[in-house]
Amino acid sequence: MQRFENRVVLITGAGSGIGRATAQRLAAEGARLALVDLNEQGLRETAALLPAETEVWLRAMDVADESAVERCVADVIAHFGRIDALCNNAGITGGPNSYAIVTEQDAEIWKKVMEVNLYGPMYFTKYVARQMQKQNGGAIVNTASVAGIRSGAGGNAYSASKAGLINFTMTSACDLGKWNIRVNAVCPGLIETNMTKRVFDYARANNKEHKLGSRCELLRYGRPEEVAAAIAFLASDAASYITGQALPVDGGNTASLNMPGMKV
Repeated sequence: MQRFENRVVLITGAGSGIGRATAQRLAAEGARLALVDLNEQGLRETAALLPAETEVWLRAMDVADESAVERCVADVIAHFGRIDALCNNAGITGGPNSYAIVTEQDAEIWKKVMEVNLYGPMYFTKYVARQMQKQNGGAIVNTASVAGIRSGAGGNAYSASKAGLINFTMTSACDLGKWNIRVNAVCPGLIETNMTKRVFDYARANNKEHKLGSRCELLRYGRPEEVAAAIAFLASDAASYITGQALPVDGGNTASLNMPGMKV
């Protein structure tokens, strides 16, 4: 399929994990890519994995810096002339200390997590949507999380940021629908990425890898490319009548109570 032939897609968090897999998937479908990440080396590694014919533009930057976001979007438009899709994938957990119970929460961790996970997508949506209004069309896909749907999948700050992103997906979809701009979100479950490395390393070091994903209906964890496939669908014309939705990509994790011991 070449659903993105000659289309310009801006992907944040493209230096690893789901963002990298999304870049690979969309490049394989003909997209012209603007890739953003804080990690410049990660961006270059992603670019090296793409087909040689892929037109790629790179920018190492902090998505939580509004002025940097505004400049980035302007530069992408100057380079490509348009933006057809935006994939807001950049995100952080807040580190090990972010899993402290509510009485021990660190306000600085909350601030940083919100800036990256919620303000970043808002900034990019703000400036990219202005271009999409001029084009009278576009698609925005936010990477939220099952942690934004129910507890137990992340720390307090991370979970709150993803719940906020899901709601922002809905409200911005309502704002932008009149310009034929669709806004949706994917909500990944347990996916093996740099963000979840600590979980996977612990399980493997303690002979518990078989338990990873065992509380999902499919009894396994997911792969970045499986989330990328959902992002590609929502960003494509195949999802032309879908907007304001949050799609779990979680092996069925949010379909049941998922109590410990229920499945294995």
